Amino acid sequence: ALINHLSKIPTHLKKTVYLCQLLIRTAEGRNLECHFENDQRISPLESALSFWTLLEREEIKREKIHEDIRRLIQIQTVAVHMENGYFREAAEVLGRLFTDSDSDKPLRVKLATVIKSKDPYVPLLENFSYSLLISKIKSYVELYMKENETNFLIQAATEEAESKGLGATALQNETVNVNENDKRNLETKKGFVLSIILLRDMLGQMQNCCLKIDSSLVWMYINYLLGLNSLQNVEKHGDALACGRRRQRWTHKEDMKLRSGIRAFGVGNWTKILVHGDFNNRTSVMLKDRWRTLCRND
Repeated sequence: ALINHLSKIPTHLKKTVYLCQLLIRTAEGRNLECHFENDQRISPLESALSFWTLLEREEIKREKIHEDIRRLIQIQTVAVHMENGYFREAAEVLGRLFTDSDSDKPLRVKLATVIKSKDPYVPLLENFSYSLLISKIKSYVELYMKENETNFLIQAATEEAESKGLGATALQNETVNVNENDKRNLETKKGFVLSIILLRDMLGQMQNCCLKIDSSLVWMYINYLLGLNSLQNVEKHGDALACGRRRQRWTHKEDMKLRSGIRAFGVGNWTKILVHGDFNNRTSVMLKDRWRTLCRND
């Protein structure tokens, strides 16, 4: 779909598509039976070179790595044909890949001499090996990922949340007295929450979707992942909050709510029971364990 609708892809995404195309072709670079172009003469590496050219055009600044990768692709395109004994085809490739420019002439002459020798293991080809090509491309990809480091889901979900006015509620930046690790954990949790919000809305927009999503469950997960209540109470209650939660005795009122929830949703649907019941600092596992205790006592 991406290939067939490349013209419709936003400009800022085309470079990523070109890079993916380059990687696919490079991965199959030594397989001359694999064809990406309608012209059966075009090998995977020769096809990869065309996408590398497109990538170079998208670059604002030219670096040495660009020239290195271009030369390696050109040399290995010839070398792969020679390794498979296709010397005539190697000469044809040489004619297609190199121009008559002064910059191309020295390498073109050297490769022409190598093809005539019909020796695919000469120093020139070994010094510009396929493994070196892969290594260079890997370095380029790492640089690209570092320069274009983004998180699409979190960015899109943030916009979605802000458009629905959620930024001022569960997703707001809470000022709490916690250590740096807790702050980082909070940001991580917010990222998950934003992704859930986006996923929920995307699924809700799907036509003829067989999935049924309980919105209350979504928000239960959001509250759980955020954990804002516990973080807000760190300063006031300290470690006693966690201890109190573990040791908190079940009240008669909670038992009644648990029984009511089981009648409404059935045994085993602990998450729904938890969401729809007013339980104080309980989890679905706690509900399950309490029901077992009640059954034994009954």
